[in-house]
Amino acid sequence: MYAFEFDRPTTLDAAVAALGQEEAQALGGGQTLIPALKQRLASPARLVSLTGIEELKGVRTTADGVLCIGAATPHAVVAAEAAAIYPALADLAGHIGDPAVRNRGTIGGSLANNDPSACYPAAVLASDATIRTHTREIAAGDYFDGMFATALEEGEVITEIRFPVPRQAAYVKFVQPASRFALVGVFVARFADGARVAVTGAAEEGVFRWGDAEEALSADFRPEAVSELTVAAEGMIGDLHGSPDYRAHLVRVLTGRAVAGAS
Repeated sequence: MYAFEFDRPTTLDAAVAALGQEEAQALGGGQTLIPALKQRLASPARLVSLTGIEELKGVRTTADGVLCIGAATPHAVVAAEAAAIYPALADLAGHIGDPAVRNRGTIGGSLANNDPSACYPAAVLASDATIRTHTREIAAGDYFDGMFATALEEGEVITEIRFPVPRQAAYVKFVQPASRFALVGVFVARFADGARVAVTGAAEEGVFRWGDAEEALSADFRPEAVSELTVAAEGMIGDLHGSPDYRAHLVRVLTGRAVAGAS
């Protein structure tokens, strides 16, 4: 590690002010940023921890049934407290990493980092969720902007994620054993006006919606509806864990499994 200043504000206003200082960076659970610091892949002069801000924590529902999760809420809390409201999202949270990661990592930190193999982006995009910051609201379709890139501006802090709850949903991922990230993960959500399918881990540009599957499942929400569909391998990630063709194949297979397990 190297020397840096560390702030742990207890209010959102104080955090925003601290992040306005030169070379300041927000710190959530640190599950991505701390390893990056150790490897000198990031070198901010000041870290501003968001974990001491109580207003950024917790799980609640609105009067119209929208699930609201504070950005500083750990994955383990999402898994426990969202289970009765949005089981598919809770199941996703309960299988992120290992117990240490689930008790330290936060939903807001994951979304701010936007790792191309992270699980939450698929849930956010498939659920048509809204990312709220201290200055505005960002629709899921406008938030993700490629690998490790988002619509967030410098110093902008995610405060809450608002999830409309679908009629049926499920998340299935093929786990990369060493990292516990998704080699490919598919989140399927069925709403009154149709189905949404979001894929993580597969594409070079990060999370994406699979339009052909959405059209087929909106007409017939059964695994058979996607059994003959194909996904182009072009633009898929290729590495020692799987070729682009393999990842494209997994997208179709896991989508069928998600539909079969949706509840």
